[in-house]
Amino acid sequence: MEHIFWIFLIFCQIFSVGAQFNGYNCDANFHSRFPAERDISVYCGVQTVTLKVNFCPVLFSGYTDSDLALNGHHGDAHCRGFINNNTFPTVVIFSISLATLESCGNALVVSTAQGPNAYGNLSLVQIGNISGYIDTPDPPTIISYLPGLLYKYSCSYPLEYLVNNTQLTFLLGDSSYIQQLSIPVAGLTLKTRVFAAVKATNLDKRWNVLMDYCYTTPSGNPNDELRYDLFFSCDKDPQTTVLENGKSQMGRFAFEVFRFVKHKNQKMSTVFLHCVTKLCRADDCPMLMPICGSKKKRAISEGKQSSKSPGNAVLTAGPIITRSALLNAPEFHMNTVTSILISAVIILSVISICFFLFSLVLPKGRSSPVTTVSGVRNTAFN
Repeated sequence: MEHIFWIFLIFCQIFSVGAQFNGYNCDANFHSRFPAERDISVYCGVQTVTLKVNFCPVLFSGYTDSDLALNGHHGDAHCRGFINNNTFPTVVIFSISLATLESCGNALVVSTAQGPNAYGNLSLVQIGNISGYIDTPDPPTIISYLPGLLYKYSCSYPLEYLVNNTQLTFLLGDSSYIQQLSIPVAGLTLKTRVFAAVKATNLDKRWNVLMDYCYTTPSGNPNDELRYDLFFSCDKDPQTTVLENGKSQMGRFAFEVFRFVKHKNQKMSTVFLHCVTKLCRADDCPMLMPICGSKKKRAISEGKQSSKSPGNAVLTAGPIITRSALLNAPEFHMNTVTSILISAVIILSVISICFFLFSLVLPKGRSSPVTTVSGVRNTAFN
């Protein structure tokens, strides 16, 4: 009888666990346990941080999916996850957008480190570490027989990942950065001064824009091997002026347009602008700015790496159309003037010839009577 009683208890326990997992992709043999650290998976994506929590041990512990929330924000529906029952085991998914990474109580800690930018140039970069936890609410009682659940997560990003809403505005007509530059059909005249700006939007006042490296290519491909650098650290093209960098949420510079020699057989040349851009905390930006003349900063800027960092934001704009040095608009005006001059010379030549012929005919007509009157006298008439 005693054996039958224990068998009955075991059967009731198995039935109870099976009923508890009913409708979800859980296995009572594997998931009849309390949660562990391995039950959360963290995916640090380019635009979002995705968290997946094994839901089966949560059920076994006596909780539902609505009991789980980010950083204790149980009263905010946006801070809860949603169930995905199309996988095994069933999971609760949380998605944290990098655009609003500090919502739902996520913590952001920024540190500074040395590393390569998108094209291997060594520079100081700021790393943002996003961290937080998923937990269950405390009961409104003094004691509880349910375990408190806590899952921790963290992701580290270069702050360049946060430049998704950054705009790159080029082809401005003047230093006021208001009037757009109008490019003629024939292209801009060489050495025309162009003003450029990198502007961040949808960011709070803690962050500033820092242009790390700006360059040009003849194509829209930022990885084009043929490129001409406008500025990087203390190295700068003589015709380029950096007007503002790291001091606000806008970076500004100006340069004189040119042509790529590879376009020598073309009437026009195309120039695309690219800027490797990062964000920095307003208080830290001065520390990241190059101090030209400092040996330490020079050593950083001169270092080259073959590897590329995937965390840099490379912003592209263009094309800027420039005229060829030889085939430009003045040539058309010279041809017109030459045609007028040639026509005038021909007309004057015709008039001169006519006057010359007329002058030859006119004297002969007047001298013939004089020849008849002044002939030799005949002595027969004496």
